[in-house]
Amino acid sequence: MLFRHGALSRRDAFLLLIGASTMHIWSLFFGQSIGLSDQQHIIVDTHVQQEVQNFTKFETIIRHKTDTETLTQTKTSTQTITSVATPTATSRAVLPFDPVPPTELLAHAPGWTLFRNLYMSEGTLFIVADEKDRHVFPEIRMMTSTGLEAENTPENIAMREPTDKNMRIISPEEARRRWVYPISGTEEKELNRVWSVEGNTLLFNDPKQFLRHYYHFVAELFFGAQAFWHGAFSQPVPAADSNLVSSSAHYSLSHPPAPPIHRAIFAHSNADGWRDDPGFNSYFLRAALPSLTVEHQEDWEDRIKATTPIGGQPERVWHFSTVLLTDRSAAHRGQICGSQTQRTAAEAWDFMRKKGKLRGIHVGGWWAPLREAVWRFAGAEEGIKSLTSSSSASGFLSRDGEQQVMHFMSGESDVVGMDNEPSKAVEVSDDAQRKLPMPDKVVISYISRQAARNRKLIQKDHEEMVKAMRELVARKNKERKEFLMAVDMIADEEGEERLRKRESYEVPLEWEFNEMQAEKLSKDEQIRQAARTTIMLGVHGNGLTHLVFMKPNRLSTVIEIFYPKGFAHDYYWTSRALGMRHFAIWNDEAHYYPNKPDVDYPDGFQGNEIPVDGVKLAKLIEDRVEGKL
Repeated sequence: MLFRHGALSRRDAFLLLIGASTMHIWSLFFGQSIGLSDQQHIIVDTHVQQEVQNFTKFETIIRHKTDTETLTQTKTSTQTITSVATPTATSRAVLPFDPVPPTELLAHAPGWTLFRNLYMSEGTLFIVADEKDRHVFPEIRMMTSTGLEAENTPENIAMREPTDKNMRIISPEEARRRWVYPISGTEEKELNRVWSVEGNTLLFNDPKQFLRHYYHFVAELFFGAQAFWHGAFSQPVPAADSNLVSSSAHYSLSHPPAPPIHRAIFAHSNADGWRDDPGFNSYFLRAALPSLTVEHQEDWEDRIKATTPIGGQPERVWHFSTVLLTDRSAAHRGQICGSQTQRTAAEAWDFMRKKGKLRGIHVGGWWAPLREAVWRFAGAEEGIKSLTSSSSASGFLSRDGEQQVMHFMSGESDVVGMDNEPSKAVEVSDDAQRKLPMPDKVVISYISRQAARNRKLIQKDHEEMVKAMRELVARKNKERKEFLMAVDMIADEEGEERLRKRESYEVPLEWEFNEMQAEKLSKDEQIRQAARTTIMLGVHGNGLTHLVFMKPNRLSTVIEIFYPKGFAHDYYWTSRALGMRHFAIWNDEAHYYPNKPDVDYPDGFQGNEIPVDGVKLAKLIEDRVEGKL
């Protein structure tokens, strides 16, 4: 009747039903909540009052109990039950009532500084240290800068010098005044305003000026980060172990993984600022570190804004439990980078080398976890083999099928061995490479720049060089075929006994030549080819960055063609850091360690008329494979 005469619509009835049901559910909920036993819970009654100009005091009543649940009741009588997180064994978060922990310096080279407990508020990095501990920390200018783009002018160099706005060292007392507040109504209770960014962080203070280059991003920034990070958490290797090839950690790809890196923060670059045009930077990052979270300049500015006091509020501060701070300008203030190599990664690499903490230094073992991860991502056979090989650096499947820890899945470990004597450092050398196994095949990969805008060979020289390489490969394969035929003939004449001894012959290697035109190959194809490469050849340019994905062996070689009298350390230093030979070519001249050229950029260095003698270059490669070079 109510519905028929319009006194109550179906919609009104439906709403009444929902309201009654909701009241019933809430009454049940509050009845159970209020009935919780005091012996089973922690009850926190928090009252916060705010005024327009002054930040109010926290009025908190706390009664400690023994369970892991929290009942929070506010003045509005809204109550919620939440679980209290129990810190794990490796957690280094600062909890609300903890004192502010001091900053620890775990390792430092110019431009590369590994901290525990580094702080950031309003864009300033804070080191918390007692007066007696301040001497442990290096000059701030050797750790950071203003993050401005670099120009080689006195004015710009001065502008990149850090100020108190960039980094400061403060006492624990000042940190307490800034970030810790007493709670009224309690005895000796203080609440901090510290928010922990848990996990391990790479904090890049570099501008985007160089980040958009494949070489600077992969073979310099992350190359150096991996050397420093992996080295810091590795056990030092005795220098006397360097001659024991079969068991030496200096020749090994198998070693305990370093702790995982959870995030990378590009404080001065947006998302586009670190992505190169071909897309290899993002390809590498996702392949090598698939779990890595990336924050950009916008995110860093969000963190800055979140710590900026408004209306008389107290300061907030971000706490980075473990962070590797890198700074390009600071690295160039170091002797290795600034005076010798011009490579920021060289400071990180050389520091860990001198401490005896670069595992597998003669085969790039410290770099192998990322190298093998990229191989697998690209589907390279070398990456698949590393999973089942006991020499794998980044993890493998044991014989019984049990999966081992991969490089990005490892737990936390300690930094040890930083007091090693530099005089005991192991040198990378050509003699060490001669102790490595031979490759199964000589694969020459020529990375052509003939379709690029600049730094190209004279077209005729390019064509003659390719012809010379193909003729060399055809001749060497013909020699191999004739050798095998001769062995087979001897076996036929002398019977099965001679046939069984065939393996005792040093059979000539098979040869292969590939002209790589990057614009015609996918990224996977380029990485797969690099993994197979024995000798990488090309004009000075970003494409040679692929050398970091070559498999180390006795013949691994990088041949870099320059305009005559020109030279840069980019690929020379990187090749040698991975235990490989490097040859700098000036038309018909070859220069190599220890008689490398001086750095120079003559007219024509960036041009499209770079000469090369293809016949002499083919002869150099043949001599290299035969052990004459």
